Formats: sequence, structure tokens, C-alpha cells
Amino acid sequence: MTGPNRQPGIVRAFVAVFWSFFGVRKGKEYDLDVASVTPGQVIVAGLVSAAAFVALLVTVVYFVTR
Repeated sequence: MTGPNRQPGIVRAFVAVFWSFFGVRKGKEYDLDVASVTPGQVIVAGLVSAAAFVALLVTVVYFVTR
């Protein structure tokens, strides 16, 4: 996969996970994700993204309640 809008698999996995948190994804982009991202990459990206989101929430609550 080469071209101006092509991203490496793991970066594409993080983008797909990011948009899935919002529940928004274009059909064309979904098709590209399916073709270029492995399930393992999606699992890793999802776990890392979820951990980062939880850490962000904990940090915000800590500073608000401080």
C-alpha cells in the first residue's frame, strides 16, 4: 500500500480505534481498514487507547477534586 493517503498498519489501527470510540466511520475508510489492519493490531491499539483514555479521566478527576 503506497500512495499519498496510505498509512502503516499500526497507525491506521489507532485511527480506526479512535473513530470507533465516537462510532463514526466512512464505508470507504472501513474497507481500507479491513484490507490493511490485522486483528492483532486492532487489539493492541484498542488496549493502549483505552488505557490512555482511563489515565486521562483519572488525571482530570484528580485535578478537579484536588
